[in-house]
Amino acid sequence: MSGPYILLQFGSDPFDYKLEDLEGRPAFTMYVEGTPNVVMHIAREAEWRQQHTTIMGPDNSFLYFGPERMPGYMVYGNGAQQPMTSSLRKKDSSGSRFFTSQSGKELKWKITPQRMECSDGRTSVATWELSQPEDMFHARLTVKAAGMPIVTEVMTTLALNRMASELGWNLE
Repeated sequence: MSGPYILLQFGSDPFDYKLEDLEGRPAFTMYVEGTPNVVMHIAREAEWRQQHTTIMGPDNSFLYFGPERMPGYMVYGNGAQQPMTSSLRKKDSSGSRFFTSQSGKELKWKITPQRMECSDGRTSVATWELSQPEDMFHARLTVKAAGMPIVTEVMTTLALNRMASELGWNLE
């Protein structure tokens, strides 16, 4: 199958939730480790990863928060540290946030209260949408085939954008 791939988000806390595919396989798990220094671990689950051979990059990312859950730094796998804010850049007054993938490609999250869409400027790579009240899950993430090679980066920047909104980070 070449996509799109649907992942259902269970849990509304941006620091603690999981995503499963439509067959119920765990795809990603997000959880917090450590106190008082908060570290969020975003883990791509092995069973789901084995189903999708086009995925590149690390299986994990880590978000290291500053005091009072302010933006700190992030790491993909065993890679170099980078400021969280580098993946939440604004370029204009549109409300969109930009990040650069590990391969050097610039992508953009268009953000509205009910929906976020990630694109590479021309092509949508992923869309996150809140569910309807009758749904048993909190949100739905649709990842297009073009987003699969960078799905860990998509998940990490989606989590950062949700946290920035929830925590009211001033990122001007």
